[in-house]
Amino acid sequence: MSIINSIQKNHFEYMVERGWEKTYHFFDIHGTILKPNYEFGNIPKEFYPYAKEALQLISERADIVMCLYTCSHPHEIVQYLDYFKENGINFKYVNENPEVETNVNGYGCYDTKPYMNVLYEDKASFDPETEWLLVLNLFKDKLL
Repeated sequence: MSIINSIQKNHFEYMVERGWEKTYHFFDIHGTILKPNYEFGNIPKEFYPYAKEALQLISERADIVMCLYTCSHPHEIVQYLDYFKENGINFKYVNENPEVETNVNGYGCYDTKPYMNVLYEDKASFDPETEWLLVLNLFKDKLL
């Protein structure tokens, strides 16, 4: 349940403790949102169970900025963004977060690494087969 712990701490707790208005959630596509098909020229369109519903719910939240985090080719990214939008899922940025800029006297340098609060990524131990339902239920319980 690592994603739930991350959301609880890095979104809900920090929003209160630090007085933040929003947090930044980055989402990988392949092996996280959609089941890969490994077919060149044919983007996969099969969502993992509960991924679509969870992402639709998160898309409605004003306190979360959704960003895609992908190695997809630029022409594929356009197709993915269109596909997600058709399914009520809205990402604001792709592989960047221009809202958090580097402050030379600040804590971090975000010139080449985007600032994020929560990362949904199969390579970072997110299990799409089991964790989307947990994410969906968490956000259902915490509707604004």
